[in-house]
Amino acid sequence: MKVFEANITPSVIDFFENSISLSVEDFNSEIESICGINFFFETPSELKELIDTVSNERAVVNEPDRAEYGDFQTNRNLSDKVCHLLKNQNTAPEIIIEPTCGKGNFILSCLHTFDDVKFIYGVEIYKPYVWETKFAILDYYLKSKNSHLPEIHIYHYNVFDFDFKKISEKHKDQKILVIGNPPWVTNSKLSSLGSDNLPVKSNFKNHNGLDAITGKGNFDIGEYISVKLISTFSKSDGNFAFLVKNSVSKNILLEQNKIKYRISNIKQFDIDAKIEFNVSVNACLLLCALNKRPGMSISEYNIYTKRLIREYGWVNNKFVANIDLYLKSEDLDGEFPFVWRQGVKHDASKIMELENINGQYFNNNKETVEIEKDLVFALLKSSDLKGAVIDNSRKYTIITQKKVGQETKYIRELYPKTYYYLFNNIEYFNKRKSSIYKGKPVFSIFGIGDYSFKPYKVAIAGMYKTTTFSLVKPIINKPAMLDDTCYFIGFDTLIEAEITRFLLNKEGTQEFIQSIAFKDAKRMITKDLLMRINLHEIISHTNFDELQLGIADIKIKDWENYKAKLTKKEFERNQQLNIFTEHALHTS
Repeated sequence: MKVFEANITPSVIDFFENSISLSVEDFNSEIESICGINFFFETPSELKELIDTVSNERAVVNEPDRAEYGDFQTNRNLSDKVCHLLKNQNTAPEIIIEPTCGKGNFILSCLHTFDDVKFIYGVEIYKPYVWETKFAILDYYLKSKNSHLPEIHIYHYNVFDFDFKKISEKHKDQKILVIGNPPWVTNSKLSSLGSDNLPVKSNFKNHNGLDAITGKGNFDIGEYISVKLISTFSKSDGNFAFLVKNSVSKNILLEQNKIKYRISNIKQFDIDAKIEFNVSVNACLLLCALNKRPGMSISEYNIYTKRLIREYGWVNNKFVANIDLYLKSEDLDGEFPFVWRQGVKHDASKIMELENINGQYFNNNKETVEIEKDLVFALLKSSDLKGAVIDNSRKYTIITQKKVGQETKYIRELYPKTYYYLFNNIEYFNKRKSSIYKGKPVFSIFGIGDYSFKPYKVAIAGMYKTTTFSLVKPIINKPAMLDDTCYFIGFDTLIEAEITRFLLNKEGTQEFIQSIAFKDAKRMITKDLLMRINLHEIISHTNFDELQLGIADIKIKDWENYKAKLTKKEFERNQQLNIFTEHALHTS
């Protein structure tokens, strides 16, 4: 049966039926004496509605699906497992704080597990869950009358507006446990759903410029709540235990080198989110001790087997995915001499991406496309970068510019068929939401420059878990383009591209990449990661005999020219940096 859209058990129904003549004040006093909840009913009308519902035995109300709001309720088995794990690690809290308590399973598990709890504070924005938590606690004490009874406060409140500092100050000398399962959703997702459960708009991580505009300003709500609670209780003795996405744990530690959160003994216990919540995401229990010297690494375990998987975090101001593996190849952590680029971005795949079937182009709407071939180039995606050498493609794309911001009016004069096709599909360009297209010429694309038209490329997929590099050759006598899920370097000569690919695929290089790449990230390979590869150090550990085994027909002169060009490029880059530094000193 449900009351206030919340589940209510037979024992709780019996309790209310047997006490039907009590006033709201007497009811609240009686309930507080039984289960510790203050102000179970806030108004007489709430009591009347409950009594009416119980008396009339109204039909069961179907429970709404709140998964799109990131609301994945913790099952009791998992909340019990978390609390037992904490107890086994000598956690003995006096104060429990659950900032998004949902249906109350973590509160129930804490009541069942910990013996010294004096106060419990639960906060929940969804009113039916507030009632369900209250009913569940009352049911627990009706069945366990001799259990320890703390003072319990369940607040119907938005977590972003709730003043946790008052709790922190009130219990500053007591052992605190902040525990829970905040929403697994981003701020932009909640905003698109019209949710009011959002923090006040702010630059959460102090991003500036393009980062704030193009996506790094978007953040995980669970991360926001985690940081808010860690900061609020950073001077309290106790522990923090949240179920979050793995990316949240990583991001908090990533900021640790700068922010220095007062947390240590940081542990991550990976869970199977598909089993626990029926959702496909990498998730974990993040544990740490509060009010300690800032820890700089996380020990990652499997929550079911307790097996240590790895330790990751900061080593000498470098953020790494596997500390043990990294220490074996630390000398390869430096700066790459070339600039890694992302491929072309157009956000109009329906009409910009084509297939060639028997010499005829078709777009992703399955429409025949009659255009000139001059602006059509082969296109490779992450899924295409599976071989050592790539010289054919399944997709093609229209390249409207040679550099970002170039005027596109020329297409109308030089390529009328292409212009007619693009203009007739102009709605696809007009509805692109990204701000990068704002104020740019019509038919604009991004991720385009001189580097895009280099005939030979060394490329890697950003969206897959492989770390091997492919050699991309021209396709149909044109340089092949890559999409924005790929990263690449362009070369004028085949031999330079072959040598670079060989060096990047060496065993030592691959071990280093594995040590700094996070396999559970949505995009495992990033530009920042690739720019850390110290190619000079790799060359110093490579001899010509090795190259001959991997590259057919290579000559010693090719190797010497490659090293000389690399040295010259490094010298030119340092000269530019010196000029910039001197200019800054003279103008400061």
